[in-house]
Formats: sequence, C-alpha cells, structure tokens
Amino acid sequence: MARTLACAATLALVGTVAACGNGSGGGSANDGRIHVLVYGDASNKVEKQIVDTFNKTSDVKAVLDTIPGADYQQKLQTIINTPQAPDIFFNWGGGSIQPFVKAGLLTPLDDFIKQDPGLKDKFLPSVFNSAVVDGKPYGIPMRGTQPVLLFHNKQVLDKAGVQPPRTWDELLDAVRKLKSEGVTPIALGGGDQWPTLMWFEYVYDRVAGPGLFEKALGGDKDAWASPDSKKALGMLKQLVDAGAFGTNYDSVKYTNGASPALVASGKAGFELMGSWYYAQQQQDAADFAAKGLGYTTFPTIPGGKGDAGNVVGNTNNFYSVLKKTKHPEAVAAFLKLMYSDEFVKAQLAIGNLPTTTNTPQFLGTSASPAYSRFQYDLVAKATSFQLSWDQAYPPSAMTPIHQAVQQFFNGQLDTDGFIKAMQALPTE
Repeated sequence: MARTLACAATLALVGTVAACGNGSGGGSANDGRIHVLVYGDASNKVEKQIVDTFNKTSDVKAVLDTIPGADYQQKLQTIINTPQAPDIFFNWGGGSIQPFVKAGLLTPLDDFIKQDPGLKDKFLPSVFNSAVVDGKPYGIPMRGTQPVLLFHNKQVLDKAGVQPPRTWDELLDAVRKLKSEGVTPIALGGGDQWPTLMWFEYVYDRVAGPGLFEKALGGDKDAWASPDSKKALGMLKQLVDAGAFGTNYDSVKYTNGASPALVASGKAGFELMGSWYYAQQQQDAADFAAKGLGYTTFPTIPGGKGDAGNVVGNTNNFYSVLKKTKHPEAVAAFLKLMYSDEFVKAQLAIGNLPTTTNTPQFLGTSASPAYSRFQYDLVAKATSFQLSWDQAYPPSAMTPIHQAVQQFFNGQLDTDGFIKAMQALPTE
C-alpha cells in the first residue's frame, strides 16, 4: 500500500524502520501455536514483550512473525489464504481488510467481545470503529493513533504577526502575511501525493461533515458531485491560487525530509501532517522541535457541517483474526493484552499513543507528555475520526486517489475532472 509505504519511509527517516524478527511471514496452523504476524519496524519491541508476557501463562504459545515494512502488504496477500497464514495479523483497518472480509477469511469478533466486553469498551469508539466492516468488528487496536495536525514554526509566525488559525479566513490571512514576508506559507510534499490528500480530507470534513465521504465509500457516486463537494473543491482551489503552497510543491517530498526541513529552517510557516511529524523534527532538528515547533487543530469553516473537533488520519493499527485459527480461546486471551497497563506503558515508552481508556493515567510517562495529552484529548473528544481516504478505500483505489488529488492541485484536473475521477474509484 503506497500510503503505508510512504509512512514507512517517514519512519525510516527517524531511524525506526528495520527488518525485525525472523521475517518468516507466517506460520503453520497445525503446529499447536498461534502465529502473530506484524509489520517489521521498531514497534516490534513492544510486540515481542507482549508475546513473552502471554507465553508465561498460556498453554498455547504465541510466536511473533515479522515482515519488513516495505514488503508487508504484498507478502500478507500472498500467504493469507495458504497453510502458512497466521492466526492474527497486523493491518490498517478500513479498506486494507475489506477484501479479506469479502473473501470470508476473517473472523467477526462479536463472540470474542461478548465473552470479553473490554475488547470493545476499553478502546476509544472513534478508533475502534475503523475496523468495522459491514457492521461487524474485525479488528482490535494494537499500536498508537496518528491524527493529522497543523504544525507551525513559532518564530516565523511571530515575525509575520500571525497566530495559529482557528478559522478558514484566518488561514487565508496568514497565507497573505507570510507571503509578504517572503516565506512559503505552507510546506507541502506534493511529490509524494499523499500529503496533499490530507488537505482534501480535512476541507471535505469541515464543509460537508463525515457523511459525504461515508456515502461515497458506500458506493454513492452522486456524493462526489454534490454542492458540498464542489464547495470544498472551490475552497481548496482558493488556497492553491492564493499561493499558499508556493509554486514547486510537486517537486518537494516529505519522505526525504525536504518539506519538514522547510519548516524547521524558517522557509515555510505551516505543514499539515500526521502526528509522527513531531518525532521526525526531534530527530532531524532537535533544537527546533524543542523550542520552535507548534501544533494545533485544523481550522473551522464557517457554515460548514463538520464538527470543529473532527479529526482525520491514521486511527490506529489493528489485529484481525483468521477464521482458520485452531485456537480461538488463546487468540482471545492474547487480544485482551492490547488494553493492559503493560501494553499502554510499553507503547508510550517508544513514542506511540495507545487509544485505550486507561491511557490517560500513564501519559505522564510519555517522552512528550503535553503533546501526548493534546493528541489523546483530541481523539477522545472527536465525534468523527476519518480514516485516511487512501486507507478507507480498497487498495486498488490508492493510486487513482493520489493521482486525482495531485492533478487537481496542479491544475491538470478541474472540478468536474476531479469529481469524475473519484466517481470512477472501486469501492469493493
């Protein structure tokens, strides 16, 4: 999945992606153990710890299998319907598991939850619901949430007399003031395409509320041609035409550190990015991250239908369960550890922000307590947490989505062209 691989490249910049574990990519359903397949990166430290904890008390032992991040999705698809399939596997919820649900490969978790209500009740609803497909839950949150935030350079904004914008008009005013200072108002890694998508996700939410995208994802092609859709596209074009992103954003990338460097060096004022941005700036520009990096929520749009507290981004990663598992009781016991105190503390220690209801009592142990608290409160209060469009749609829609948003921003597609491109997306 290109979007996920882009995030993997991001993590590589902060030194966290590695080929971890045995890289076997699955185990045998007949060896008397449960196999837990995960995306190979630095978070495997916690996953190994939790497996060790589980194995201390379980008669059925768990084995952690890892696939290096860049190869994960492809290899998962290769083994998921073979004897080498795992019992439990890492995924992104939404569209990433939809094909497996349609193929009848996954276990709906209703019975698990009936036996242990904590498998649902111990997680923030806006996150848990990202792995609900056709009304049934197919995933348990297992890492940390990554909402998209509006980051800024405090000194650049102060010099231009700009405050973090609370409304769309304030954002446009900030763009004008920053341009007059000779600064690119908003850094954008348009060369990667998926950073541009974040602007569409938020503007559509603020204008139309989450309902428009939910209808489109459900197959209602008319949603993309609605007045709200056209209004959102008009506002995005207004921002581009105002020079908010400069003129060469398509040649700038986030994944090679170029767009974050524009903000850290004072050449740009803002950047809209997932919450991992904070860790990257700490790695690449530690002094700036400590003293000059600010963050806020996305501005409101007057008259819009979307709640000011709505967020978009990567809700979490999830564990899903294969129907063919021989040990459902052991699997259920393993999943129970995903809301344990040990799990929460271990995730916070490596910079992840779990979405369990017991997370707040441990936020003080985070490496960045104030930042972690800001994110957690944002997600906890959100009435809607929209999973990134390129993850909510099936994997086959990812490239067309990325191309459409890039071409609309650079003028290759007009409003009607963008609408037609989105109407042509596969929804199954």
